[in-house]
Amino acid sequence: MALALLANGAGAHELKSAKADFVPPAPGSYRLERIQAVPEGTVLDTSSRSVRLSQYTHGRITLLSLVYTSCSDAGGCPMARYTLQQVRRTLEKRKSIQGRLRFVTLSFDPVHDTPEAMRAYGSSETGRRSAVPWYFLTTASSRDLRPILDGLGQDVRVPADAADAAKAGSLSHTVKVFLIDRDGWVREIYTSSFLVPQVIVNDVHTLLLEDGVNIH
Repeated sequence: MALALLANGAGAHELKSAKADFVPPAPGSYRLERIQAVPEGTVLDTSSRSVRLSQYTHGRITLLSLVYTSCSDAGGCPMARYTLQQVRRTLEKRKSIQGRLRFVTLSFDPVHDTPEAMRAYGSSETGRRSAVPWYFLTTASSRDLRPILDGLGQDVRVPADAADAAKAGSLSHTVKVFLIDRDGWVREIYTSSFLVPQVIVNDVHTLLLEDGVNIH
């Protein structure tokens, strides 16, 4: 039921983004260093097509979030999604963003998050017109998923006493959203305490300025 509410945009008033206790620096007044290269991997899109992850992490600035659809922690995956919705709605208003930015959500629960499940989960975002496309992906197996998680440093743990923990919404994980430049380098990693919409917007603008794009 929580998934249905979130997918339909209902209950959003119950979610909140992180709040900054500082004034975010202006875009271009700082540099985002290269942190790590995004690992390659094989993923499935919502039509069950097998594609390389690099298809979604190169060529445009990318905001990549890792989730599982049955997450019931309001301060976890639902908050990350809500925050990214706010960021998307802010950025899509800028003409300079056309063709330069994408959002990608990848499940780390391939057992339950099939392509069909990801299509339903992302329907509220893929079903609306936007200058910023949002893709929802999964993998065919945990074997395909593991190199991606390891390469990104994303920890996911299943409690030993809960064989169906993911379905119950209790996978143990750290919320992470990765800001990736168009060459496939991670330039920032946001955890739950730092998922501040204005910070993310300014960081995207900083990478656009780095690429010589007039953001005004």
